[in-house]
Amino acid sequence: MPSNVEIKASIASLEDFKKRAKELSKTDGEVLVQEDVFFHVPNGRLKLRTIKDEKSELISYNRPDEEGPKQSEFHTSPVVDPSALKKCLGSALGIKGIVRKVRTLFMVGQTRVHVDQVEGLGDFMELEVQMQEGQSVEQLQKIAEDLMEKLGVSEKDLISVAYMDLLLKKQSQTSQG
Repeated sequence: MPSNVEIKASIASLEDFKKRAKELSKTDGEVLVQEDVFFHVPNGRLKLRTIKDEKSELISYNRPDEEGPKQSEFHTSPVVDPSALKKCLGSALGIKGIVRKVRTLFMVGQTRVHVDQVEGLGDFMELEVQMQEGQSVEQLQKIAEDLMEKLGVSEKDLISVAYMDLLLKKQSQTSQG
């Protein structure tokens, strides 16, 4: 099963963070307009990701809700007709919610650095250190922590949950308030 180590955090200055990511990656990054439709499932998370003008894929993953570097195990499958699959899975499982974001992707070594502008939430960054053969989770965590420091991300900005969870919490607070 593919695996990576992830860190997610809010960022105060989108432009400052992008500048640091550009310097580390030596690229301008790739802009991806994404929609993630999450479905109710008994184990882990299941989402249908559609990237505008590109591809769609179904992603199943398990990741603990904790701050700092955490291991995530996942499976992906290409999707030819995302609209039909969304209807089918929505009918069978129910749609938990939808996350829309503009993501700028930078590659720094084996790490995917995401700069995310999430609709309804704000600006965030996510590091995904891709596990390579022979590497331990501890090695990936060290890579993530070093990169976090170089990007100026502090512990107080770390987020332990998925964007979907943050949106659901925000919606719950809005409906109660």
